[in-house]
Amino acid sequence: MNSIRTDFPLLSRRIRDREIVYLDNAATTQKPLPVLHAVENYYREHNANVHRAAHVLAGEATEMFEAARQGVASFINASSKQEIIFTRGTTEAINLVANCIDGALKPPLKPGDEILITELEHHSNIVPWQMLAARTGATLKAVKVTSTGDIDREDFSASLSERTRLFACNHVSNALGSINPVAELVAEAKSYGAVTVVDGAQAALHEVIDVQAIDCDFYAISGHKMYAPTGIGALFGRFTLLESMPPWHGGGEMIEHVTIAQSTYQDPPFKFEAGTPNIAGVIGLGAAIDYLQQIPRKALVEAENGLIKYAISRLQQMPEITLVGTPAERSAVISFVVKGSHPHDIGTLLDQQGIAVRTGHHCAMPLMQSLGISGTVRASFSLYNNQEDADRFLEGLEKALTFL
Repeated sequence: MNSIRTDFPLLSRRIRDREIVYLDNAATTQKPLPVLHAVENYYREHNANVHRAAHVLAGEATEMFEAARQGVASFINASSKQEIIFTRGTTEAINLVANCIDGALKPPLKPGDEILITELEHHSNIVPWQMLAARTGATLKAVKVTSTGDIDREDFSASLSERTRLFACNHVSNALGSINPVAELVAEAKSYGAVTVVDGAQAALHEVIDVQAIDCDFYAISGHKMYAPTGIGALFGRFTLLESMPPWHGGGEMIEHVTIAQSTYQDPPFKFEAGTPNIAGVIGLGAAIDYLQQIPRKALVEAENGLIKYAISRLQQMPEITLVGTPAERSAVISFVVKGSHPHDIGTLLDQQGIAVRTGHHCAMPLMQSLGISGTVRASFSLYNNQEDADRFLEGLEKALTFL
């Protein structure tokens, strides 16, 4: 971890006269020099629109853009880069599916059909399905979460039926760090004929993703959670479904032929990429993937898990602290509450010591309601966090408790 920290300039910044301890990685990660350089290089040397001109700059930009698409396909083991659609992130990717999938379902969604999610979801994997249910008359159902923060497998099995047309869940919980057995969940949902959608925003950095092994129909990732710029992400979609889905946005690039009366559309993925894309963001995402493939990610994840276990063992020795969620498998996130204190107060006291954490409901209000709390303090780790970060966080928390 110490060896790669020098790749991340912001980690050397001083906050309140101390080097920052950045533990808000589930919200967004810092960016390494290769990503920063890739974005700057595009704007300095290759700035042009993609796919639309015969000149040298356009050719160079297009080649970099499409190389990044292939990079994403390889990173998640998609069978073809045609199954990779660039989006603004996981939220837009899930909204794309929710807005277009009904055109591919036979028959379309109707009253009596069911969309199944879980109580563990981020709002971006809840609200789009609420909107789809409202448009079609389908019913939205949520699988319960156990007190440990795991999906209740008995309730999941009981919730599935021939009426289940869609199932959506996260790979890793942003609020608790729970790692879900997505391949098993997807297989069970597909046995009832459901289309399956996986939110991979929190998994892309810490888990090896193989969409063919998971066998899901859609998988969404966000670049900014995995060292790439903000405002860029990707949606994997099974090609046969993408082919049969109507486009979401209309405009340039996604068309094959246009008359005043009607239009025909390009094949996927371009059918879903109307307008000028976030070219620099795509190139930055490609650079982030290249970076992740060049570092010893498996060893770094193991070391990161060691830090998580160390921090949890120390927190368990503090009588004022109550850990929220003890999932069977955990990735990168620790959530907790302090008896008698609001999470925001804890976050503020840590910030005064140069320690950045996240407080609140973490865009997972139904989960918090299910657990009977309003929010938590969340410390989320990344591959560049080290023992000193963990110790300063724990020492800072102990100091904060003395003020309460």
